[in-house]
Amino acid sequence: MEVIEAIGRRRALRALDSRHVEDSHASSLVEAATLSASCFNNQPWRMILCTGEECLDSVKAALPKGNAWATRSPLIIIVAAKPDEDCQLSDRRDYYSFDCGLAVGQMLLRATELGFVAHPIAGYDPAKVRSATGIPEDHIIVTLVICGHRDSDDSLLSDKQKEVEAARPERKPVGDNFFRDSWGSPWE
Repeated sequence: MEVIEAIGRRRALRALDSRHVEDSHASSLVEAATLSASCFNNQPWRMILCTGEECLDSVKAALPKGNAWATRSPLIIIVAAKPDEDCQLSDRRDYYSFDCGLAVGQMLLRATELGFVAHPIAGYDPAKVRSATGIPEDHIIVTLVICGHRDSDDSLLSDKQKEVEAARPERKPVGDNFFRDSWGSPWE
C-alpha cells in the first residue's frame, strides 16, 4: 500500500470486535512509532500496550459513557511523556506533545495498512489510567489509541456515532487552514 492510500483510508472508526490483535501486528505498530521523527531524536513517547485482561479492564473502567464503544478493543495503547525529556523552547513550545503526535500518526497509518482500526481518543479519566498502569506522576498521558479489527456490530455506538461511521466526515476547504505567503491568504 502506498502511503497516500493509507492516508486516504485512515478513519477514526468505532465499531470494533474483540478479536485478538496478534503480537506481531502490535510490534509492527511499535516499529512505526519508533521510527518517527522527534526533536533532537529525544523520542519522548512512552507507550504501554495494554493487551492483558486485567490491564484492559482497568483502562476500560476509565472510559466515559461516550466512549463505551472502546470497551470491545483488544489493544489499547497508552501514550505518555515527561515534558522535560523533550525540547522545551524559550517561547513556551514544549515539543513532547508534537513528537508524540508524530509517532501516533505513523502508528495510525501502519494500522490502516494492516487492516486495523486505530483511533486516538481524549475522553478518559487520566487519574484512573495512571493508577491502573503505574505511569509516574511526572508524565502526561497524551492519548489512548484504541486498536482492533473493524466490525459491523455498531450496538455500542450512539446515533451520532453511527452517522459518522457511515461516511468520511467533511474536511474544511483547504483555503481555511492553509495559506500562501501570509496569514489569511488561502492556498488554492
